Amino acid sequence: MDWIYAIILGVVEGLTEFIPVSSTGMLLLTKQALGLPDGFWDTFTVLIQLGAILAVVVLYFGRLWSVVIRLPHDARAQRFALSVIVAFIPAAVAGLLLHDLIKSVLFESPRVICIALILGGVVLLLIDRFAPYPTRQDPLALPLGTSLVIGLFQCLALIPGVSRSGATIVGSMLMGVEKRASAEFSFFLAIPVMAGAFVVDGWKSRSELTGPHAGLIAVGFAVSFLVALVVIRAMLTIVTRRGYAPFGWLRIAVGVVGLALLTIH
Repeated sequence: MDWIYAIILGVVEGLTEFIPVSSTGMLLLTKQALGLPDGFWDTFTVLIQLGAILAVVVLYFGRLWSVVIRLPHDARAQRFALSVIVAFIPAAVAGLLLHDLIKSVLFESPRVICIALILGGVVLLLIDRFAPYPTRQDPLALPLGTSLVIGLFQCLALIPGVSRSGATIVGSMLMGVEKRASAEFSFFLAIPVMAGAFVVDGWKSRSELTGPHAGLIAVGFAVSFLVALVVIRAMLTIVTRRGYAPFGWLRIAVGVVGLALLTIH
């Protein structure tokens, strides 16, 4: 059954990593619903997120590679790289300092996750309707001050259920970044953030990564990658046509159902 669980969690990760509904929260709620024990499966939910992030690298390889090769001599490429670094630093520092607290306390509270899903859904509905008029259309050309604010918003996603993409999108839109550009900058920012989380969690949990466990992680990684390839394109289509309201309602629905089930049990 462990292989089936790995596939299920991989699908959930791929479906939810880039839409603003909290992949970590959804993974932890799914883990609870499947009755999976803590320890390895908590580590599993973190490590397979890198599979979904790899989908961004594949889909945006041309633009990202162009930045890399122009980095030594092109001011625009340098500014984009610096903006990602500036946005990455706050969550990196907070994650390192609070890693043990997050995994030992917040990861074990499905009620906190459900409440965060509902509150985040309300915020998405409000920001989708009342965000400032967008003045920035290009995710590769954000001012450093804007990037820093987005990075500070991303720190909220250390609470399972908040959503890393949701927090960065809300921060972006409050700073006047257009909806689709907000989503794309969130994709780019996910690359160093999740790579860092993968390294930190993998190192701290290295004693659990035995042969059978490594195989399960590989399966979850591959499944999340393949599902995310489809979801990223679908999300951008939805955002362009309908904004973020559908994701806000989805968050609220999942949070309410989760709280109802927790109350019953």
